[in-house]
Amino acid sequence: MLLSQRIPPADKAAALRRAIAAGTVVMPGCFNAPVAMLAQKLGFEAVYISGAGLINSAGYPDIALLGMEQVAGAAGPIADAVDVPALCDADTGFGEALQVMRTVRTFEAAGVAGIHLEDQVMPKRCGHLDGKGLVPAAEMERKLAAAVEARENPDFLLVARTDARAVEGFEASVERGRRYLEAGADAVFIEALQTQEEFGRYAEQVRGPLLANMTEFGKTPALTAQQFANLGYAMVIFPMTTFRVMMKAVEGVLAEIRDQGSPAAWLDRMQTREELYDLLRYSEYEAMDRRLAGEGGDG
Repeated sequence: MLLSQRIPPADKAAALRRAIAAGTVVMPGCFNAPVAMLAQKLGFEAVYISGAGLINSAGYPDIALLGMEQVAGAAGPIADAVDVPALCDADTGFGEALQVMRTVRTFEAAGVAGIHLEDQVMPKRCGHLDGKGLVPAAEMERKLAAAVEARENPDFLLVARTDARAVEGFEASVERGRRYLEAGADAVFIEALQTQEEFGRYAEQVRGPLLANMTEFGKTPALTAQQFANLGYAMVIFPMTTFRVMMKAVEGVLAEIRDQGSPAAWLDRMQTREELYDLLRYSEYEAMDRRLAGEGGDG
């Protein structure tokens, strides 16, 4: 997408809502703009911006060490690089209700189509680790009400994430999900359920759009997007899949350079210069530059 062809964020937010209403939306985790552009090229109708992917890219563990402006600032170019909508991780909202209002405004201005807010205490932990703590449900309800009031575009998607399954049990996670929908959330992200049967029961008991997190090496069993769709989930994210594959591949090629002094054995596993330039629409930018130079005349 060229600079002169950017789709307004409001249109992307509306598109995400339409996609959710039409069926299950599969969102790969995209930790930078070229990955999001590849996802769009391969036909995904939305992308997911993982907080873990952004903070791990900065060299930190997923324990909320980046500030709100840093996360929104990193998310904006990813969302802006593609025509499809981006859903973004906004952790706990980076504070209490008033801060949540500012968070919503900032992420909306950054161009993402929606965010999810979670009910962990600060500092939060990865949803598939032990030792998490939750804020009272009433406090999360206040945050959600503040988020609803703060958003300027009513299509901007507000997803409430609950980590209650690991802390308070399954029934408590159901109760929180229901309360969060009543408080104004557009959808519920139920984190770290442990069986396919639990996902099915949750969808039966929490009647609203649901998001499932299919992260590798966690507490959730490996289910396909179609299995989640069959269970009634509106969204499925694969938050760290691309990041993990990238890191393992980079580890391999670095070892090759260290041991052999050359990455030659990896050439057939690299994206070529031509493929990258095609993805980034390099020639179209050059053509635009030439056209603008011609329109400028001699001054």
